[in-house]
Amino acid sequence: MIAKNLIDKFKNSQFVLNYSRMWPFVKPYWFRALLAVLICIPIGSLDAVIALSLKPYMDLVMVEKSVQSPWYIPFGIVAFTSLQGFLNYMATYLNTWVGTKITNDLKYKLYQKMLTFETSFFDTRQSGDVIFRFNNDADMACAGLLNNLKTFVSRLFSSISLIGVLIYNSWQLALIAIVVLLCAFLPLTRIRKRIQDVMNKAVAADSTIITAYNESYSGNKTITAYNLKNYQENKFRNILKNIFSLRIKMIQRTSWLSPMMHVIVSIGIGLAIGYGSHLILTKQITSGNFVSFITALIMLYTPIKNLGNNFNAVQFSFMAIERAFDLLESSPQITNKPDAINLIGINSTISFENVNFEYIPNKPVLTNVNLEVQKGETIALVGNSGGGKTTIVNLIPRFYDLKSGSIKIDGVDIRDLTLESLRNQISVVFQDNFLFAGTIRENILLGKQDATDEEIQKALKMAYLDEFVSTLAAGLDTEIGERGILLSGGQKQRVAIARAFIKNSPIVILDEATSALDNKSEAIVQKAIDNLMIDKTVFVIAHRLSTIKNADRIAVINEGVLAELGTHDELMQIEHGKYKNLYEMQFRDQKHPTTV
Repeated sequence: MIAKNLIDKFKNSQFVLNYSRMWPFVKPYWFRALLAVLICIPIGSLDAVIALSLKPYMDLVMVEKSVQSPWYIPFGIVAFTSLQGFLNYMATYLNTWVGTKITNDLKYKLYQKMLTFETSFFDTRQSGDVIFRFNNDADMACAGLLNNLKTFVSRLFSSISLIGVLIYNSWQLALIAIVVLLCAFLPLTRIRKRIQDVMNKAVAADSTIITAYNESYSGNKTITAYNLKNYQENKFRNILKNIFSLRIKMIQRTSWLSPMMHVIVSIGIGLAIGYGSHLILTKQITSGNFVSFITALIMLYTPIKNLGNNFNAVQFSFMAIERAFDLLESSPQITNKPDAINLIGINSTISFENVNFEYIPNKPVLTNVNLEVQKGETIALVGNSGGGKTTIVNLIPRFYDLKSGSIKIDGVDIRDLTLESLRNQISVVFQDNFLFAGTIRENILLGKQDATDEEIQKALKMAYLDEFVSTLAAGLDTEIGERGILLSGGQKQRVAIARAFIKNSPIVILDEATSALDNKSEAIVQKAIDNLMIDKTVFVIAHRLSTIKNADRIAVINEGVLAELGTHDELMQIEHGKYKNLYEMQFRDQKHPTTV
């Protein structure tokens, strides 16, 4: 019964659970991984050679002073040590090869998983936290896994072989040494609980540093414009102070391990020397036995004394594995239903039926929105800032899922459609479109990766981008920098429109696509947008009401409620109407229009 309990406890131990979780990633490289482990066996076992060889050398040379001394022992020690060094190199090489492969595979799986998460997942997390959990944890997990395994195997077989030498020389002294060894390990059984909280806080603090660098990189113009250098420096200094405090707390909770083990090991060595002297004097063991025993004992105890210094790294590795697999085993909130069907175009309508939505529980953003949009219709969404316009269009491609009600395309709830087929039918042009590092061609082809040169040229022309591209030495293959930093605002918008045009989806969403542009750029981009809207079902959010006067219908969204719906002329006829009020307020002074 006791044996069964011990086996069950071992199976459920964190060590076994973590390594079993990593097995699917190790499996493709199992042969090299196994070879790396097997090489560690002789690496550890050869530690006993030096200690064992000292007995005959001590007895024959130092005590008996025999002329026929074992001259081969020094050469044997050098040979065995050289072999041990070569095997150590091979184990390190194989560990690095396998470890890098496993790390890359784990990172790829984590990256795949990251791409499945919905927008709300990223809304609630800092960039540093995402980078740390999806990248740094993989490095920590795999490096720790293999290095710990190599150390564990080599130390295990080193300990077994050295304990064999101890028993061979004196079973009485060996018994003392083993008891002391077990006592040295006892403190480790309680250390994890003492440091887990500090480790979690340390990881959070480390991710905050990454966020600070990201913000300083992306917000460098704002920092310069507002003279925020000192503010940012103080903010970063406080982050470093927090990390320093956490590091000190970690030392306070773990630094006693090594000194305690030094004391315990010293007691073991002291007892061995004291009792060993008695055994020599009573001729129960020879001087050679004693020297060989003490050498083996010191070789056995030395890594134990430093075990406390390495234990933090082991725990960090295990916790990184746990965090990585927490992500891999989690499920995105927005997924395909098992029986989801593919959407092929739009034949009649897109309808919102009693749609309710909230970002934060019990804080409604949309309330009972009912709206039916016909195929080929352009509907504009206007209203007060924060009223829910962008939220409505974000629900169509399922960036978020509504709380209640339904959105249907041709009578089919979008939650019954596959995400890929739904999003294939929608092109989105945002206010601040994200362009990827690379060339203009690469960014346009994101809309349709197998597009022909003819399709690309047509997209350029329809987006009024062809003239600009013709002035570039590298043309379409011009590098635009991270986030398209080398392009102007209008140029970035036109690249995004070309990307949407080449996708040629039947549904187009324009989320304030011209609001950040000057008048000249806006005029060009608006022409490009007009081309994009041809024969499409369009949802457009615009801050300048003059740009949506010709929409088929205008929906006024106020405080999450559909307040008014109709054409421009119809809404202007409503006395004290919300749209009329917005329009008149905006055009009260044509030179300084108010945005809405």
